[in-house]
Amino acid sequence: MRLFLLLLLLVVLVIVVGLGVWLYTPDLSSAALQAKYGGDYVEAAGAKLRVKVSGPHDAPAVILLHGFAASLDTWDPWAAALSRNYRIIRFDLPGFGLTGPDPTGDYTDQRTVLILAALMDRLGVQRASLIGNSLGGKIAWNFAVAYPDRVQKLILISPDGFASPGFEYGKRPKLPVLLRLLPYVMPRPMLRMNLAVAYADKSRLTNATLTRYDDLMRAPGDRTAMLARMQQVMLQNPEPLLRRIHSPTLILWGEQDGMIPFSNSADYMRDIPNAKLVALPGLGHVPFEEAPAQSLPPVEAFLAAP
Repeated sequence: MRLFLLLLLLVVLVIVVGLGVWLYTPDLSSAALQAKYGGDYVEAAGAKLRVKVSGPHDAPAVILLHGFAASLDTWDPWAAALSRNYRIIRFDLPGFGLTGPDPTGDYTDQRTVLILAALMDRLGVQRASLIGNSLGGKIAWNFAVAYPDRVQKLILISPDGFASPGFEYGKRPKLPVLLRLLPYVMPRPMLRMNLAVAYADKSRLTNATLTRYDDLMRAPGDRTAMLARMQQVMLQNPEPLLRRIHSPTLILWGEQDGMIPFSNSADYMRDIPNAKLVALPGLGHVPFEEAPAQSLPPVEAFLAAP
């Protein structure tokens, strides 16, 4: 009986170890990722940011801010089109893409807003229009509050900022235990499942897009930084801040958004004084990826308007 139990324990141990080896998802080489995805680097407020700039240098500046777990590459289709008439600036937020972890370990919105201001200074941009999605939308509207004279127009795509299940005002979020395994375990099928929620039409999540997310989330230190950012979230009621925004504002929202519901658009329309809402039927959380040609025209019209 004792021998049988020892053999059973050994079998279980082999299965557990084998499963761990199979699920283990190590970081990828920074050099290999840089060779594949490119970009330049600009130091701003002590952070070394991966940046891509395109379009005429003397054209009006437009800065694109991506969402959580994404990278500047999420904007590729829009950046190509907008670069005909604007100086397009996009960068990997600290803790994402090839920017990597912030050396200060500070991932608060205030720190990211400060980094954005420093990047504009380094690039010689006094004033710009901001386009932000999800987390990037929250950074954009916080920047518009902190630096009103530096924002020409504001475009918010399914922005974050209001309380939601698990993220309450004035409280640190309680992260699920399994989420703490993110730096070590990130099976591709699970990643696909999580990304698919952002799309109304799941078939538009291509293998190429999935590979890009998979690659750049595995940049050294990024997944640990993502956990740190989530742990540092401390939401405050945004209503009094949003009321201080006076830049012309476009709210763009997919009606089938499965991450931040379309109904949240009413909160922003209520609180931002000079806002316009454009609903996108049949689209989800990342319309610039899911249907770039369909979602871009209202943005172009808004930017071009006097």
